[in-house]
Amino acid sequence: MMQAPVTVLQANTKRDTGKKAQYGNIMAGKAVADIVRTTLGPRAMLKMLLDANGGIVLTNDGNAILREIDVSHPAAKSIIELSRTQDEEVGDGTTSVIILAGEMLAAAEPFLERNLHPTTIIRGYVRALEDAVKIVDDISFPIDTNDRQQMLNIVNSCIGTKFTMRFGSLIAELALDAVQTITVDHGEGRREIDIKKYAKVEKIPGGAIEDSRVLRGVMFEKDVVVPARMRRKVHNPRILLLDCPLEYKKGENQTNVELMREEDWAALLKMEEEWIQKTCEQIASFKPDLVITEKGLSDLAAHYLVKAGISAIRRLRKTDNNRIARACGATIVSRPDEIRESDIGTGAGLFEVRKIGDEFYTFIVDCKEPKACSVVLRGASKDVLNEVERNLHDAMGVARNVCIDPRLVPGGGAVEMAVSRGLSERANSGAVEGAEQGPYRGVGQALEVVPRTLAQNCGANVIRTLTKLRAKHAEEPGCTFGIDGNSGQIVDMKQLGVWEPYQVKVQTIKTSVEAATLLLRIDDIVSGLKKRDKLAPGQSSRPAVDDGENVDSEQMLAE
Repeated sequence: MMQAPVTVLQANTKRDTGKKAQYGNIMAGKAVADIVRTTLGPRAMLKMLLDANGGIVLTNDGNAILREIDVSHPAAKSIIELSRTQDEEVGDGTTSVIILAGEMLAAAEPFLERNLHPTTIIRGYVRALEDAVKIVDDISFPIDTNDRQQMLNIVNSCIGTKFTMRFGSLIAELALDAVQTITVDHGEGRREIDIKKYAKVEKIPGGAIEDSRVLRGVMFEKDVVVPARMRRKVHNPRILLLDCPLEYKKGENQTNVELMREEDWAALLKMEEEWIQKTCEQIASFKPDLVITEKGLSDLAAHYLVKAGISAIRRLRKTDNNRIARACGATIVSRPDEIRESDIGTGAGLFEVRKIGDEFYTFIVDCKEPKACSVVLRGASKDVLNEVERNLHDAMGVARNVCIDPRLVPGGGAVEMAVSRGLSERANSGAVEGAEQGPYRGVGQALEVVPRTLAQNCGANVIRTLTKLRAKHAEEPGCTFGIDGNSGQIVDMKQLGVWEPYQVKVQTIKTSVEAATLLLRIDDIVSGLKKRDKLAPGQSSRPAVDDGENVDSEQMLAE
């Protein structure tokens, strides 16, 4: 008697299981890696992307490219997430992470064909990762973060692969200055360097790139409230920062007042005026030269402040206000009644409103000990500025990592080659037995993709160059030979002066191996799940937006 086939899943559901799912994931990983492969190294190509609203993005920053690309394959999405994590975590190495992850997945393919179980492959990978980190530890060496020349070399080798390398060490100096400005020592060797909050990049089109500089203080795009009557330039200003409105407060909800006599109405208005006057007098009693508030400031308040000879700026962003507070040593006050002498910032040397192009910009500069700064970028066009900003972000990331963990490793694929040699030696010496040995070696071979891609991108003879490099590392274990990305020759990285922060390297290797192990564990991909809850009448059915995180099919909102 024939059994009727039982269908558990819905008819329109697509399901890949077993080998098919694994090969699908590996293919996706390779495809994503191929997109950014040509953007590695000093001879990198640029990618031109048209974004959703018709703008153009010109870049070779791995993260910026993958951020713009719309992918449908779930495994490809999770690989693209890697570059974002890398960008947020260490700021550099976004391209190498993707290429390595793709290569690690590709390395697993032959083992799957030989019917090795994925968990065995993963065990090999994890052991290889532990050993790789040990090898990188051995190669790394400490550096003195106060030696400016050495720091410039490091940051330069990071920017060497970027668009701004033609401007010499300009960007490196900007990045270093910015990072050294905002470094706060907490003692016991702990340092806080928050680039996102305290190093703001201001892009002003026009001028030459050489005019870019790091201000000892902050700037923002605002003008004083009454331009004709308030001072626009004050030396050694006393600065007061508020985050409360300097206008009469309306009732929280609709307030009704019934008045019988006309005089009461006059009295009401007078009370409002008096409240504002009182507040302004409270502020003026501290003799500030500049009052900045995040909220509104009424005409009447502006009038009283003008009479007291105080310049005022209103509706400033909270983040900008925090930066001013760090730069000039002020404290942000929430109520005018609570102002104390200690809240007033006296650390700035100059407050000035300048006109650049058509806009007015406020500069609070020449601070004594600024712990926040603005980086002013000038350049020919918006596209150029955007690319310079991306490169500056990477450079600041590198400078920050070196300040936090002052260890370096050689660049140019030297580390990858040394790790690859180290892993294959350990495998040969019998440190790894059984089925894990293959995947263990596979990681070593996969790491060679970095020097290989470097050689490819500058048009050298790949096979010869790599064989030479391998021989060199086999002859002298622990040497720092790598590929010069400009010429494709094999050079000692110590002489060339190409270094990378230890943190970036280790993060790259860890992230890529862990991502590969994660994707190899997947043996079943089910797509086409239906939404569960019925739509309320009048609601339109929007397509569910899947960003790879919803295990369940509840609708995720697009960001």
